[in-house]
Amino acid sequence: MSSNVGQSYPYTSETEDERAVAVAAAVAAFDGLGDRIAKESTALESLPQAEPGRPHRWWVFVCPRQIDGRLHVAGYPLEKHGLYTVCDRCGESFLR
Repeated sequence: MSSNVGQSYPYTSETEDERAVAVAAAVAAFDGLGDRIAKESTALESLPQAEPGRPHRWWVFVCPRQIDGRLHVAGYPLEKHGLYTVCDRCGESFLR
């Protein structure tokens, strides 16, 4: 399987709380990332209440630039097609 095909598939998933913590840590670690997220994406909609024992989950992808980086969902792109993700290692943003 070629690397760009493999990068199109999710690596794992995370709960809403895990996602929020990862994005907040990336924003704190990289200057200007919070402003870029606000400028290039719209906020995630509030999710309906999760079923007991089954919290809402978000996909996590492998960063194409940093093999140990993970892409966490930070919002929706302005055109609302896909997901706006940020890397927790390099601070770059990607559309998924």
